[in-house]
Amino acid sequence: MLRLTNLRKRFGDILAVDGLSLEIRAGEVFGLLGPNGAGKSTTIGMAVGLLTPDEGAVELAGIGAPTLVQARARLGVAPQTLSLYEELSAEENLRFFGRLYGVDSSRLTERLAAVLDMVGLTARRRDRVKGYSGGMKRRLNLAVALIHDPPMLLLDEPTAGVDPQSRNNILDMVRDLAAKGRTIIYTTHYMEEAARLCDRVGIIDKGRLLALGTVHDLVNAHGGKSVVSVQRNGVHERIETDDPARETARLLSAGEVQGIRIDRPDLESVFLSLTGRSLRD
Repeated sequence: MLRLTNLRKRFGDILAVDGLSLEIRAGEVFGLLGPNGAGKSTTIGMAVGLLTPDEGAVELAGIGAPTLVQARARLGVAPQTLSLYEELSAEENLRFFGRLYGVDSSRLTERLAAVLDMVGLTARRRDRVKGYSGGMKRRLNLAVALIHDPPMLLLDEPTAGVDPQSRNNILDMVRDLAAKGRTIIYTTHYMEEAARLCDRVGIIDKGRLLALGTVHDLVNAHGGKSVVSVQRNGVHERIETDDPARETARLLSAGEVQGIRIDRPDLESVFLSLTGRSLRD
C-alpha cells in the first residue's frame, strides 16, 4: 500500500531523514515509533505529499506519488495537530472535507451518519467544535480522515491528550477498522498502544530505520533480559536472567523471601535500548 524508497530530506544543516526505506503491507497496522526529533513527522510529511523528498521516492497504493489526486484520494490522514474549523459544527466540518475529497452529495450524507456514529458524536453533530472537549475534537479529527472511506489511514498520535474514555473509543475503532481490512500507519509515544494494535513496528531515530518487525521479534532481538526483583532478609536484590521462572523457583526454595517480582522485557525496553535514555526536546 505504501512504499518509501531511500528517502532523504534535509533542512539546512539538519539531515532529518537519511536513506529511509519502508514497505507498508495491505491490511496491516504498522506502528512508526521514534523519539522527538527522530524524523517521524518529516517521514509522514513525505508519505502524504506535503513535503518533497530531496532524494528517493514515495509510491502510494500502487498508483504513484501521493501528490497525484488519484493516489491521495485513497489516503485518510488524522494529523497530530487538529485540523478542524472550530466555528463550524462537526457536521459542517465533515461536509466541507468530504467535498474536498470529491464525495458526492448522496454518498456524503451516508458517510456523515456512519462516521459520526463511529466516533460517538451523533448527538453533538450540530454543536460548534469550539465547545468540544479535547477528546471530542480528537475523535472528530479521526472522523474527517474517514469521511471519504479510504483504504489506507495515517493516524499521527491519535490519542494525544485525550481522556480515558475517548482513548478507549479510538483504540476500539482502530481495531475495528483493521479487522475490516484497512491499512493503518499508527504513530504514538504510548508503547502499550503499539504493542496492542500493531502487526509490525518500525523504530526510527536520526532519520534512519533502526529496527523492523513484530513486537514479539523485536522484544526477543533487542529487549534484553528479564529482571527478577526479590526482597529477603531486609535486602533488595535485582537479578537479570534469561529464565525468570527458574530463577524465581531457586530464590523461593532458598526461603526467607518477603516479596518477589518479575519484569519481562517489552516494547518500551526495545525502544530505550535502541534510542537511548537521554531526554529529547
